[in-house]
Formats: sequence, C-alpha cells, structure tokens
Amino acid sequence: MKHLFKLLAVILFFLNNGVSGVDSDEVSVMEGDSVTLIYAETNKQDDTQDDIKWYFNYTQIAEIIGNHTKIYTDKQGKERFRNRLKVNQTGSLTITNITTSDSGLYELQITSRNNEKIFNVTVNGVSTAEQDEMKRKSVKEGESVTLDPGLIKKPNDTMKWHFNDVLIAEFTEDQNKICTDDLCDGRFRDRLKLDHQTGSLTITNTRTTDSGDYQLQIINSQSSIIRSFGITVTINVSGLSAGAIAGICFGVFLLDALIGGVCQFCR
Repeated sequence: MKHLFKLLAVILFFLNNGVSGVDSDEVSVMEGDSVTLIYAETNKQDDTQDDIKWYFNYTQIAEIIGNHTKIYTDKQGKERFRNRLKVNQTGSLTITNITTSDSGLYELQITSRNNEKIFNVTVNGVSTAEQDEMKRKSVKEGESVTLDPGLIKKPNDTMKWHFNDVLIAEFTEDQNKICTDDLCDGRFRDRLKLDHQTGSLTITNTRTTDSGDYQLQIINSQSSIIRSFGITVTINVSGLSAGAIAGICFGVFLLDALIGGVCQFCR
C-alpha cells in the first residue's frame, strides 16, 4: 500500500507540473562525495527577493527567503540529512558526505517566478575497502601514485585538483593546466600527470612533503561534485645509500653504549 501511494504521488506530480515543462537533470555521484545542485540565476530582472524551496521526494527540506535560510525537519523533529544540508544565497543546494539513501528526486521551486527544476540524483554505493582505498593511499618515497576518481570525463566537465586547498591542476574540454611554480612554489615541478579521459592524477617520484589531502572538483552546469583522497608518503629506508645506513647503525651502536654506561654508573 505504501508503494502504491508513492506511485500515485509521482503520477500526480508530473500531471500537475507537466513532464515537458519541467527542466530535469541527471546527477550521478559516489557514496561519500559532496555534491552541489546548482541553481543559476540568469533571468532575474528586478530586485524582487526570490522564495526558493527545495524538496526531496516531494517532502520540503529547505527554504530560503532573502537572507533567511531554513532547514526543515520531519514530523518527529529530526533533520533528514543530519546537518549535511546547506543552501547558499544563490539557491544552490549542497549535500555533504552523501549516502545511498539520499538517492531520489530533488525539486527546486522559485515561487516568485513560477520556475521549477528537478535533479534526479543517483548515489552509487562504495564498499568499505574501496572507501578506505580512496580516503588514504600509502606509498614509499620515490614511488608513483595515481588518484583515480573512477569515472569518464564528460565533454562539458571542468575538473580541478586541489592539494591542501591549493589548486594544483585543472583541465576543461579544450585545455589542461598544471600548476606553475609561482602557484605551487615548485612543489610538484614536472611530477604531475593528468589523464584526459578519466580525470585521474598521477604524482611521480613522490616525496614526504606530498602527504596530505587531495580533492577533485567536477563542475558542470548542473552540479559540482567533490571527491576526496589522501596520500601518506613514508621514508623509503631501502633507498638509502650504504653510507647512510652505516651511519644510522653506528649512531644506534653509540646510543646503546651510552645508555649501557649510564645504567652501569647508576648501579
């Protein structure tokens, strides 16, 4: 019976709004991503404040009037998205750390202009092992590492790679850019490679200073998706020279002898 009511609600919704009259976009994201459903204000011709309302599967979840934003709760007083929902002053809706249960229809209504837009959001599940692999990669100094977003770049996608919130690489349909020495302070000089089809980023000859948080931002006219990665670069002991290893061993020997002498003196 519950499924029947949902089906009737969907049918009534499209009968009321007209399938051909509603702008609809398909958005596919991966579990754990942050996604922004973009509302681009292009036709405003006066100073009238828009009344912007957001619905998830036909239940209102947010509203913004002027400078006032309200996130709605359910009948039990609980917020459906548990502090993972934000609406900015342009009317765009952001969902952080998205889950598979967030899949569904998101409807934007601008009542002051009688405009509507629908986003059909699909959240693809990711196993715990895959999430761990994406969240933190561990490599030894000198090795290469590839951060793969697991997608195929669309023609209208702009992709931006950030390292600790600093832009390090960017490419669009007609060009690609890798950070200049002025922007990145020479950190990744000649060590970054971009895959034009998948958007993956490869760092060659890694250094311990490459450890940190990396984010890929995928931007188009419908949405902005942020996918997060992490890299830990550890010192490669096997890569040390024979002299360096001998020095370390001699230092350990001296330290052991010193500790033994102190203990003997105390006795």
